[in-house]
Amino acid sequence: MPHALIVHAHPEPNSFCSAQMREAARTLTEQGYTVEISDLYGMGWNAELGRGDFTHPLADFFKPQAEQVRAVQEGTFAPEVAAELEKLRRADLLVFSFPMWWFSLPALLKGWVDRVFAMGAAYGGGVGTFAQGAFRGRRALLLFTTGSLEEYFGPGRRDGEMDTLLFHIQHGMFYFVGYTVLAPVVSFAPVRQTPEEREAQLRKVRRAFAELGTRQVIFDFQEG
Repeated sequence: MPHALIVHAHPEPNSFCSAQMREAARTLTEQGYTVEISDLYGMGWNAELGRGDFTHPLADFFKPQAEQVRAVQEGTFAPEVAAELEKLRRADLLVFSFPMWWFSLPALLKGWVDRVFAMGAAYGGGVGTFAQGAFRGRRALLLFTTGSLEEYFGPGRRDGEMDTLLFHIQHGMFYFVGYTVLAPVVSFAPVRQTPEEREAQLRKVRRAFAELGTRQVIFDFQEG
């Protein structure tokens, strides 16, 4: 049975962003997935990568990546990091669910990447990158909302091209550690929509997660 991990970063449980995350989880369950959700705000997740991420004695000069490699080898991650890393290792599908803030991820979600995409586990330290990344053969995609209307995105438009805005996430995070990256599911400016329009958007979310097998691939390890 395939397994999905949704890492969700929105501070309001009743937001549209949270609602579409729940629709995605429900749809994946209906498609035969088991689903875990890491609700970062609900968990009180700490975004800061630091000395507290490790239980082994640290070198005087703190090198986070070197300590991550050691923690992978010795099993000495702090419990909250170890738990998220185990969730990640279980997942055939990884979904980042978030509101686009400042054309990127919320800081809390970026901090999850810093701490959980650990060197020696996701990349480096004997593990490759891109085509040799630790998560080669697994899939990942973004599920997010924007504040701007769709008409503001595109070539020559005010907010720029979405593929360019997302490159550092889809290529620099997902593809870097080996994931096959599927096209994102984007809800444009739900705060400006009517209730009927928001319901229609939730139907699009349900359809997208019901049809992942035919969803466009943005990056794939076979590209070299």
